[in-house]
Amino acid sequence: MSKIKDAVYARGYVYNFHFHLIWVTKYRHQTFTTPQLVAEMKGILQRIADLNEIIIEKMEVMPDHVHLLISFAPKHSATNVVKAFKGGSARLFLANHPEIRQSQYWGGNLWSRSYYMSTLGNMSKEVVKKYIDEQRTTKSNAGRPKQKNSAIRR
Repeated sequence: MSKIKDAVYARGYVYNFHFHLIWVTKYRHQTFTTPQLVAEMKGILQRIADLNEIIIEKMEVMPDHVHLLISFAPKHSATNVVKAFKGGSARLFLANHPEIRQSQYWGGNLWSRSYYMSTLGNMSKEVVKKYIDEQRTTKSNAGRPKQKNSAIRR
């Protein structure tokens, strides 16, 4: 069996999916305004990813929001991944910066409650639909065992 390009092979399953995750600061406050604060938040997010077996493929921390391109095993739920990133990063960052907490986030919430998450992969929806449609045609035998002879056993 040939390996699927860019897929992750784990015990019992193979996966190849990616998520674009975006969330904003509470009240869209401009918090990450210096290279030091940006680097600190990136470090915090990377630490959370490492602890939760999440791969950060691309990351950007903007003054009032975060963009992540991530991949994680199917054993994790998307909502739990979001909770880990937002909850953990808020707790760690605000503990390190009581002055920012007091001036901008007196309620203790660094992030807005909302977020955006989309899935993406190396195949478009149209490609997958076409692949599924062609499964029963004579053109494609993908996923079917090879028959030793043409006789069908009943």
